[in-house]
Amino acid sequence: MTALSHSSEAPPEDEIPQVTDSNLDEKAASPTRQGLALIARFVRMHPSSFFMSLLGGVSWALLVVAATYILGRITDEVIEPAFEGGVSASTVWMAVAALFIIAFLRGLSVVIRRWFGSLTETRAQATLRAEVTDRLLVMPMSAYRRHPTGELLANADVDITTGTQLLMPLPFSVGVIALAAFSLVSLFTADPSFALVALVLFPALAFLSRYYTNKVNEPAAQVQARLGQVSSIAHESFDGALVVKTLGREGDEDLRFQAAANQLRTDRLVVANMTSVFQPLIDLLPNLGIIALLLVGAWQVDHDEATVGQLVQAVALFGWLAFPMRIVGFMFESMPRSVVSIERVDALLDEPVDAAAQAQVSAAGSTDELSTSALPDGPLAVEMSAVSFEYGETSVLSGVTFTAPAGQTVALVGSTGSGRSTLTNLMMRLDEPSSGQILLGGVPIAELNPDELRSAVSVAFQESFLFASSISDNVSMGRELTQEQLDDALDRSRAGKFVAKLPKAQETILGERGVTLSGGQRQRVALARALAGEPRVLLLDDATSAVDPVIEAQILAGLRNSDTTMLIVAHRLSTILLADKIVHLEDGRIRGEGTHQELLADPEYAALVTAYESEELQDHDGHFAEDADLEVDATWGEAVLHPVDPVHPVAPDEVTE
Repeated sequence: MTALSHSSEAPPEDEIPQVTDSNLDEKAASPTRQGLALIARFVRMHPSSFFMSLLGGVSWALLVVAATYILGRITDEVIEPAFEGGVSASTVWMAVAALFIIAFLRGLSVVIRRWFGSLTETRAQATLRAEVTDRLLVMPMSAYRRHPTGELLANADVDITTGTQLLMPLPFSVGVIALAAFSLVSLFTADPSFALVALVLFPALAFLSRYYTNKVNEPAAQVQARLGQVSSIAHESFDGALVVKTLGREGDEDLRFQAAANQLRTDRLVVANMTSVFQPLIDLLPNLGIIALLLVGAWQVDHDEATVGQLVQAVALFGWLAFPMRIVGFMFESMPRSVVSIERVDALLDEPVDAAAQAQVSAAGSTDELSTSALPDGPLAVEMSAVSFEYGETSVLSGVTFTAPAGQTVALVGSTGSGRSTLTNLMMRLDEPSSGQILLGGVPIAELNPDELRSAVSVAFQESFLFASSISDNVSMGRELTQEQLDDALDRSRAGKFVAKLPKAQETILGERGVTLSGGQRQRVALARALAGEPRVLLLDDATSAVDPVIEAQILAGLRNSDTTMLIVAHRLSTILLADKIVHLEDGRIRGEGTHQELLADPEYAALVTAYESEELQDHDGHFAEDADLEVDATWGEAVLHPVDPVHPVAPDEVTE
């Protein structure tokens, strides 16, 4: 959905996808069990740091019980005797020393728990992000068509952060549960009646936690789904800022974003309202327990069935339990959100894998992936044999068969949607044919090692994506190129001269997507990237559409003088005329192939090239050649473009680049 499809009114709520029980996993009826399974999964990722944090949490619980026990003993053996007749200084100092040692050890246990808990969380996040990145690199292009970019970003960022947020409070929560168990033992030892109060309190807390977890699961899923949608809308608006601004649709985009953001706010309020009831109850129950304990304890002390120290010990234990129970509540609150978030991440990790990309990423250099049929030396022919392809249920190509002889140039022409660009995607194995096969030098490309295929075949697209890095980095793309190879690639794409005039020449840092260059300049740098690998087959998918026709002719003429086999998706007559053979596609089928003169006998082809010719004349009429000579001002970004006369173009050797 683009910005152009929206009116000035906000989209109705029913246009925004809802998350219901049917959208959730079948195991959603038991989110606690799912949460425990998720915890076990994280523990298996990094067991050593997790168990160290767990050791800190359990040690803390033991030390708290020890501290309350010592406090009770001090009450009975130091404080009460002090009121009656006094105690020796040594006894007081021993009591102080005992409290100090316990406090120090308890603080040390907290440091261990927090340090290793944080380590477990950050390591789990790093592991998941690495897995997501690996999957994004090997997903087929069809997966990117199904998932908006904003949703993928949310999976890699927000979902992973939310999914792992229970790891930090988990060791503390285990410590609190251990504290409850140790407290029961301590209370039974001190006075069974004190323990009975705890036996009423703890099940009530457990019931509330379970009830809340089940109740909040679906709203938490709705929040995570909404976050992905809001992220997607924001990314789409930023990415299409040029279209939005030129059409003056900022208000529509604002309304569209507000509608999704308001729904996110509503969904979050549902979760917040549940939390606002649950958390006070968690806080209230231990305090009610303290009141009940004081009533029971006062009666016990009054009847000499318990000492004041034992009552102080019991009250201190309940006091220690009051705040930590909030953390347990937070963990149970986080559990449904974490489960839902990781389910979204897992859905991405379960996406099908592009076998070619998987082989290239996972086992570079492995002989297991090498082709049994190596490519022959010299120029390579490209053969399409009964190739068909569908996007979902829509047929895009049907039985396409043709050959591009080695070292020759073949132009692919046709109206929009005829399947020309799909052929280039299939040639690079960005998609796989539904039937038929593509041969390179007589070898099916499905049998080739991906590295071998990508070193033999390069492609330059109309949408020339450049990274926010230097021009040299954009051309080399991690390949170790000599300076001579880099210069040659830029010169062959006619980018060398304008690059040399940039502030730092080839080391000039480009803006995001290369926005600091004009469209034609971006295309020429992208073409240099394709040429840098010295491919034997070059695919140009409207790769020079924004380049001035005179310079385009120079580029293609230079490429024709090499032994490179070229397949060109073209819409300019001047480009088509440079081809040795033309393949005319219509509705995914070959309507005709041959030379330009041979195909002119077909009225459909004649009408097509007439339209191309008219478009080319309009491109020339009164427009500057945007990638003609470029004068760069002292400050990067200020440039002056010199026009090329469309009526009397200069000779090719006079064209300034």
